[in-house]
Amino acid sequence: MIALDEVLVVDVESTCWEGTPPPGEVSEIIEIGICPLSVASGVRGERRSVLVRPSRSSVSPFCTELTTLTAGQVAGGVSFAEACALLRKEYRSDRRVWASYGDYDRKMFERQCADFGVRYPFGPRHVNVKTLFALVHALPREVGMAEAVRLAGQRLDGTHHRGHDDAYNIAGLLAGLIRR
Repeated sequence: MIALDEVLVVDVESTCWEGTPPPGEVSEIIEIGICPLSVASGVRGERRSVLVRPSRSSVSPFCTELTTLTAGQVAGGVSFAEACALLRKEYRSDRRVWASYGDYDRKMFERQCADFGVRYPFGPRHVNVKTLFALVHALPREVGMAEAVRLAGQRLDGTHHRGHDDAYNIAGLLAGLIRR
């Protein structure tokens, strides 16, 4: 049974390059940002960053410029399998609705779980806040997260493109949509 008292808002950062990846490297999750959201109160829980050690790619200078994450920081992270186990154990992620801004995060988890043979850490209910925001606000197209925060009359909190800060901001957007 899926618990509906809280939504687990997740935002991932992944290895990336200015152009195509170097030969043999693929984009993979290097940070999982988490921010639980109480459905009844709209109160955001504590934001958390789980750094994930990459095994099939490296952190490029472009990636560090975008996310502020360095190769040294993520080298000290947990494995992807450990990160997924942590989500299930500490956040009951397999028994909660989870949300992200767009489908990128969901697809990254699906792909990486399949590639590594790791159990998918989430339950069957995913909320795409990007689409929901555009529908609720009758926008002609989906907009980026920073633009949605601006349109909602909120301010970006923290560093854009850091998972824990983006998860916190997305949870704020979702809280506003639920209250409507």
